[in-house]
Amino acid sequence: MNRTDRSNRSGERSPRRPRPQQGARRRGGRPAAPVSGEFAPPVSTTPALPPAESVAGLDLPAELKAALEQNGVHTLFPVQAATLPNSLTGRDVLGRARTGSGKTLAFGLALLARTAGTRAEPRRPRALVLVPTRELAQQVTDALTPYARAVRLRLATVVGGISINRQAAALRSGADVVVATPGRLKDLIGRGDCALDEVRITVLDEADQMADMGFMPQVTALLEQVRPDGQRMLFSATLDRNVDKLVRRFLDDPSVHSVDPSAGAVTTMDHHVLHVSDTDKTPAVLHIAARDGRVLMFMDTKHAVDRMTRRLLANGVRAGALHGGKSQPQRNRTLEQFKNGHVTALIATNVAARGIHIDGLDLVVNIDPPTDHKDYLHRGGRTARAGETGRVVTLVLPDQRREMSRLMSTAGIEPRTQSVRPGDEELAQVTGARTPSGVPVTVTPPAPVAAPASERPKRGGRPGRGRRSRSAEARRGGAARTNTGSRRAPRGETHGS
Repeated sequence: MNRTDRSNRSGERSPRRPRPQQGARRRGGRPAAPVSGEFAPPVSTTPALPPAESVAGLDLPAELKAALEQNGVHTLFPVQAATLPNSLTGRDVLGRARTGSGKTLAFGLALLARTAGTRAEPRRPRALVLVPTRELAQQVTDALTPYARAVRLRLATVVGGISINRQAAALRSGADVVVATPGRLKDLIGRGDCALDEVRITVLDEADQMADMGFMPQVTALLEQVRPDGQRMLFSATLDRNVDKLVRRFLDDPSVHSVDPSAGAVTTMDHHVLHVSDTDKTPAVLHIAARDGRVLMFMDTKHAVDRMTRRLLANGVRAGALHGGKSQPQRNRTLEQFKNGHVTALIATNVAARGIHIDGLDLVVNIDPPTDHKDYLHRGGRTARAGETGRVVTLVLPDQRREMSRLMSTAGIEPRTQSVRPGDEELAQVTGARTPSGVPVTVTPPAPVAAPASERPKRGGRPGRGRRSRSAEARRGGAARTNTGSRRAPRGETHGS
């Protein structure tokens, strides 16, 4: 009997064979040698089920199908069509598809369908989604909430930067599905507010970024605590050797799907490299930011982001800053201002490169070119989402041309390249650039959110437990990346955990 015969919708399965220890050879034979930093996925011994043709053809609870219909979801994106028939049977899945292609519902519908009809005990969730950033955690929660309600499942979001006591209360009340960043979940487990021994379905979303950010030791420790006979799914826009050991240790004969082999060659996205001189770069940014419509612009450090934001405001552009130096409530407020059009130019570090979905965003600009092709793909992935069109523009100085050409080659992209100056017709055609008004504007800053009374320091006393945990998490987050040997974040930037 194969694994697909051992599953049912409630999430109960017959015991599976023990997972091999780290370093042991898995079933499926020897993989091909990795190429260009990527690894050859394990060869499955069980054929994958054919892709689904429509939502109607999926083995979903009637309540989920009704919720999909109510939300206007009638057809499936390729990653959903390919993976859902397999994941709904309880099989492990390794899925690769570009950002914005529908991965959240690809794993989310299977997770909710197979958890429906069960009830979690206090502090013991039944399903877990691990993500690298707070923004991605919130996006996943927002995307799954209407469908979780349809099948009467309770979601809890567990991330740093906000009240740990509120999150603990949600877990104690019996959250069925937890969406979490590794650091905060580890804290809650250490406090005794959560245990993973009843987690039957585990999802890793953007595992490559968790590796890049130094979270692999924490992720590994968390995966060792979930039920060994449970289902595991790993989804990402890119897969490389950083997650090779993770896949081979924790996924059992997975159904492997690489829906978009180039992980970035999007037919609805245009790529442009604009050569500019040192003296023309900032004026060019001002002209692009003054366009009629929103634009998301990336820079390397939080200090550069703040300086550029002030300069844009002084020149009449309604700009906002987003980086790891902002509190989570500030980041949420700035994102909302950008989504509703109160802010038209969002200047950000890589904290916005994943986990942020903004409807109708048609232009992403790399003011500072990324140094890694994965960062380029994920920055650009904020546009041309879910079949929409979009454009990615990178400003390149003379001494950056060779490196940028190499990066594009690695990413499998052939951009349109030209030299431009502020005021050029070519710049306007590509980006919609226009001369800024020069009249200073003010954008109401995100208001701070007061801590609940239970977490405020008492007169003459020490801060509450939740506040201490946030500070400790911030310190540990930086240490984790240093001690594990993973790449450091750019100077001045920290990632939310």
